[in-house]
Amino acid sequence: MFSHVMIGVNDMDESKVFYDALFKVLGAKPGLIDPKGRCFYFKDGGVFMLSKPIDGEPASHGNGCTLGFNVDSPEQADAWHAAGVANGGVSIEDAPGTRESAKGDMYLAYLRDPAGNKICVLHRMPAD
Repeated sequence: MFSHVMIGVNDMDESKVFYDALFKVLGAKPGLIDPKGRCFYFKDGGVFMLSKPIDGEPASHGNGCTLGFNVDSPEQADAWHAAGVANGGVSIEDAPGTRESAKGDMYLAYLRDPAGNKICVLHRMPAD
């Protein structure tokens, strides 16, 4: 359904360090900066992009918006979360861990990136 996701950032260098660390945990290469100063990450056919807002106004996060990324295990979720906190992110919501759901248990970890965007990783736990 989606071709790409782009989020606004205020400090590209700070945000690139943050997302390079997160996506390294997920097996992606460091972001590539294009001639317009945007940063691109590619993995499994998906494209995630960082950009300063085109209108010149400061980037701001959407209240109620969350971007979620799949991970392969709870251990990978914990490593992602730790990499985010170590590189300028802020841990939010509950601590990383298992949450019960009508569709099965999930392991989740949440962060705010340096621009305030809410991001998370999700691993669906195997059914018993």
